[in-house]
Order: sequence, then C-alpha cells, then structure tokens
Amino acid sequence: MILETIQELGGWSWVILGFVLLGLEILAPGIFFLWLGAAALVIGAISLMVWGLGAELWVWQVQVLGFLILSIVLAYAGRSWLSRNEVESDEPMLNDRVAQLVGQTATLEQPIVNGVGRVRLGDTLWRVRGEDMPAGTKVRIRGGNSDRLDVESA
Repeated sequence: MILETIQELGGWSWVILGFVLLGLEILAPGIFFLWLGAAALVIGAISLMVWGLGAELWVWQVQVLGFLILSIVLAYAGRSWLSRNEVESDEPMLNDRVAQLVGQTATLEQPIVNGVGRVRLGDTLWRVRGEDMPAGTKVRIRGGNSDRLDVESA
C-alpha cells in the first residue's frame, strides 16, 4: 500500500520527503536535516522533469543512490562553507563561566590553607587555589577550571 502510494506520487514523494526533512530541521535544529531535505527536493525536481518522458534509467534505485550521494555532497559542502564563514559571537565567553570571572576581585570566605580555600561570587561558593591567606582577604581571580579558581592577593 505504501509502495503503491509512493509509485503513484512519482517525483512528488521526494518533494514531500524534502519538506518533511526541512520540517524536522525546524523541530531539531542542527543543520543536518537541511542538507538531506535539499537533496530530496533536488531529486524530486529531477524526477518531476523526467516523469513524463518515460525515462527507463530513472528507476527508484538510481533515485535513492542519487539522493545518498547528493546528501553527502551537500552535507560536506555545507559544513565546509559554514566553517569558513563562522559568525563571531557578541558574547564569546557566554558559556565559559571561569573566563567571565578572570580579573574580578572577591573576599575569601574560608581561609586558604595548604593552597585550598573558598570564595563566594554571587550565589556560588567556589573552591580556590593559591597562596595561604586568612579569611576576609581580598583576592583577584587569575584563571581556573570548572571546579576551582586560581587566585592571587589583590
């Protein structure tokens, strides 16, 4: 039943598949379904052009092979184009919280003993590493990673 419907639709089945894939791109963005949808639309357009001509070479196996090849080519070309034309973010450190904190000063909440202490920044208590200092000392953040900050005396 499904195969009969696809055969009756001819090239329109590729067009429908193309729009379904483009719709999936909207629901699950990632610029992958875009290339598959474009490939399906191209194969659909070719199928519609040769449909009335009785082209014996344009059988479903050739169409599927063309779709697969065109999908790979479009995905590779799109990926390389996007990597060459990358857009600069207006917030380059948006997801790098530690980088946002570098240069700020804070007061030690717990003393640094044996190189480890704690400082409160906003509503977060951060583990810090640096020279031993008493609680209440002003420190400047030099860097760090996701679980600790490197500090120096301000």
